[in-house]
Amino acid sequence: MTWSTRELAGLAGTTVKAVRHYHQIGLLEEPKRLANGYKQYTAQHLVQLLQIRRLVDLGMPLARIAQVRAEGDDPGRALEMVESEVLATIERLQRVHAELAEFRRSGGSVDLPPEFGAGANELSPGDRALLLVLSRVLTKTAMDEIRQMVNSGLSAAERELSWLPADADTATKVRLAADIAAVLRERGDRYDWVGNPGMQSSDRAESTVVKAVSEFYNLAQLEVLYRAHLLVTGQACDDRLPAVLTG
Repeated sequence: MTWSTRELAGLAGTTVKAVRHYHQIGLLEEPKRLANGYKQYTAQHLVQLLQIRRLVDLGMPLARIAQVRAEGDDPGRALEMVESEVLATIERLQRVHAELAEFRRSGGSVDLPPEFGAGANELSPGDRALLLVLSRVLTKTAMDEIRQMVNSGLSAAERELSWLPADADTATKVRLAADIAAVLRERGDRYDWVGNPGMQSSDRAESTVVKAVSEFYNLAQLEVLYRAHLLVTGQACDDRLPAVLTG
């Protein structure tokens, strides 16, 4: 008994397109053709196709199936590799599931690591973006301290700075800079990262942070930070922002 391509695909629970693809990549042997050009698939072709479908269902990539068949390898060893990959995928999905559960529990922002709780919702999009960058360049210890700071609640000055509009007037910026300077002094006494950020690789990390701050913060926010820095370090007030922060 022989079958057409469509009949063979139906028996194997697959599609004509899949059968043709298996032919193209050398997985399935080509059948004999009748004088009119129609293919004649035999039971042997059906067995081959069912074997291919079984390995595909078990998660083996087509390229690996072709390699096993071409080299005469033991499919069992190849399946062991697939099993290892499946276990790794399961582990990753379990981590994702745990993170999603933590997001739901804490009410935190989904664009930040789950360790940041609902306190992160007070941050502007720019601040959240900056935290993502910091998570790539600061040490775990520094990020743990930032998480503690955010989760313990931002000060009124920090919230105002986070959402400060670009057209804020000078009086507002001067007042806010003084408030932020006071916050920085208080934070510096409690958190080591304020005075020593603990970057993973100082040169590249520092330039990355500067670039991120200058991109995510508007000029009014940058001016407030600069004024606050001058106040904390006891330097004379200079209204000129560093060129590195203004592009």
